[in-house]
Amino acid sequence: MPVSSDLTSVYFVDDKQGWVAGHDGVILHTGDGGEKWDVQLNGLTANDLLVSAMERKVAAEPASEEAKKLLSEAQRYKEQGADKPFLDIWFADTLNGYAVGAYNVIFKTADGGKSWQAWFDRTENPKFFNLYAIRPAAGGLYISGEGGLVLKLDVAGQHFKAVSPQYNGSLFGVADAGNAVLAYGLRGNVFRSDDGGAHWTKVNAGLQASVVGTTRTAQGAMVLADVGGRLAASTDGAQSFTRLTLKNPMPLTAIADIGEGRFALTGPRGVAVGEAVAAH
Repeated sequence: MPVSSDLTSVYFVDDKQGWVAGHDGVILHTGDGGEKWDVQLNGLTANDLLVSAMERKVAAEPASEEAKKLLSEAQRYKEQGADKPFLDIWFADTLNGYAVGAYNVIFKTADGGKSWQAWFDRTENPKFFNLYAIRPAAGGLYISGEGGLVLKLDVAGQHFKAVSPQYNGSLFGVADAGNAVLAYGLRGNVFRSDDGGAHWTKVNAGLQASVVGTTRTAQGAMVLADVGGRLAASTDGAQSFTRLTLKNPMPLTAIADIGEGRFALTGPRGVAVGEAVAAH
């Protein structure tokens, strides 16, 4: 890797094209499956892009107090230095992608990351909450974040609108549950919406600790994982869950199905392959 920054998220659209994002405003790209990585964005450039975009907004809307507030915040970020981390990255294809991060930082690309556009003013996030995750679900594109924030992309307006559940804790991820979207986070809290975020229902997944990851098995089951290494599976579109137990439990930060009842697991102890069985 050509950087020494901590990296927080990775996304591949195929076996060759992938992106990694992380601290210090870093975004890296590979076109050969990870053999070689190139820096596409760093915190210094991201700050410059952010300030320039907000300056243009103020010039276009000189009477807008919101525009002035956004510019002031962008200038403050620049003064603080290149310290704002990206916390998630997602691409729809080899050209179109988003990176989201701390304090409402969000960038979009339409050319595979050769250039990035600041979307700082295109979110209903007046408190500048952290943006933890961005993923498609149930036909929409969603962001989850701090303070119970959930945003959904208004495609026509090219703007992320708030569709948050009645919850004030952090939501670390969003997931596709077929015809519904799932938002999950602190202390095992899981929320489900089957109407595009207009209404949310709290789901009891039976997990006590913060939910940090989700995956879908080859058989179609959705599996949630909490930081303590507990798993819960659903086969009815995340309406109900049953507990699973790892044969060799470990603290978790992420999970991915690799088939035949096995999962790739990451956590403070590193990377492992684990098997799960029904809890008794």
